[in-house]
Amino acid sequence: MSKHFINHDSFSLERNYTASPDRTYAAWSDPAIKANWFPKADEFEFRIGGREIVRGSEPGGPIYTSVAIYQEIVPDTRIVYTITIDKGETRISVSVVTVEFNSEGSGTKLVYTEQCAFLDGLDSLEDHMHGANAFLDELDKELNRAN
Repeated sequence: MSKHFINHDSFSLERNYTASPDRTYAAWSDPAIKANWFPKADEFEFRIGGREIVRGSEPGGPIYTSVAIYQEIVPDTRIVYTITIDKGETRISVSVVTVEFNSEGSGTKLVYTEQCAFLDGLDSLEDHMHGANAFLDELDKELNRAN
C-alpha cells in the first residue's frame, strides 16, 4: 500500500459584518489593514496572478509556509485564490478559496468557501476550519475598530 494519499473535503462559513462590502473587501486587499487581523505577509501582491506568502512556526517547531496565488478578483464582490501549505519542505495541503462580499442592509454578508486536498494525512479539515473561524473573528474585530 502506498504511503501517499489524498483526502478531499470542503467547507463554507458565513459571517455578517456591520462594515460595507467595500470596507470589508479593503480589509482583504490592503496589506496594511490585512496585517491587523491576519498574519503579516512576507510578500503581498494583490492582483490576478499575484502571491501572498506567510511563514510562521510554533516555538521550536517546524516552519509553515502558505502561498496564495490570486486567480480572480472582482473589487467589492469576490476574491478567488489557490493556496498551498508546506510544513518544512513537505507539502501538506492544497486548496481553492472563494471569498464573497454580499451587501446585506448597510453591512456585508461574507461567504468563505474552501475546497481542500489534504495530503498524506498531514493536514485536516478541522485545522482549516479552526484557522478560518479564528481569522474571520479577528476580521470582525478589525472592522469594528475602524468604525
